[in-house]
Amino acid sequence: MHEIEPFYNWRHLYVSEEDERSPFYGRVYSEFEFSQTIYNYYIHPQWDEFGSRTLYMKVLLADYDEHYVVIELFGEWNDAIENDIMNIKREVTDKFFESGITKYILIAEMSSISTAVTRIIMKNGLKK
Repeated sequence: MHEIEPFYNWRHLYVSEEDERSPFYGRVYSEFEFSQTIYNYYIHPQWDEFGSRTLYMKVLLADYDEHYVVIELFGEWNDAIENDIMNIKREVTDKFFESGITKYILIAEMSSISTAVTRIIMKNGLKK
């Protein structure tokens, strides 16, 4: 799992750690030190932690003029144990919402993602 990196081909358009309105502004990443894990498996250090032990993310693009953000998720969405929906809402979407972001594009390989996305949309009062 440590070899799976966030999608990086958009870095010439947007870098979340350089965006002052991003929840991940100012983060510094190591390419050599692996410290984050999912179920005791180390993951690539470029993934962003937001309060879940089983789910990480990377903001690939935020367009404040068009009011949307593209987020790549990695790991296991686990509302039953980790309350990931509230972690994402409080630590990520609420902060983007304050900057005018009203649409979220989530990229993930998870079967429960549609239920979780629907909850985020309903909590923020957004239309599908």
